[in-house]
Amino acid sequence: MTTNPHPNYDPRATSLADVDPEIIEQLYAIRGSIDNIDAALVFMLAERFKATQRVGLLKAKHALPPADPAREDEQIARLKQLAEKADLDPEFAAKFLNFIIEEVIRHHQAIADGTP
Repeated sequence: MTTNPHPNYDPRATSLADVDPEIIEQLYAIRGSIDNIDAALVFMLAERFKATQRVGLLKAKHALPPADPAREDEQIARLKQLAEKADLDPEFAAKFLNFIIEEVIRHHQAIADGTP
């Protein structure tokens, strides 16, 4: 049996009232899947940032710039293609990756400045 890492989290919490209990059960089941996906995303992002941290250290060690615009453009184009194949809005995917890239660059700059 695993313990809940967030003991105050209630997966059955809802602000919906006077809804057919059968519908609520379906909602809970779908939300359970969403919660699992969210957890996986958090762990995947953590792994991604561990890898980009290593890149930042390597760049700082060799005085490379924190940003790599050509790489970033290629990654965004690649992710947009993947999004289209996955039936996900490519512009949303690009915004999401841009947000991550901005954070990575900020981390790389901090490493280069000696303030990780």
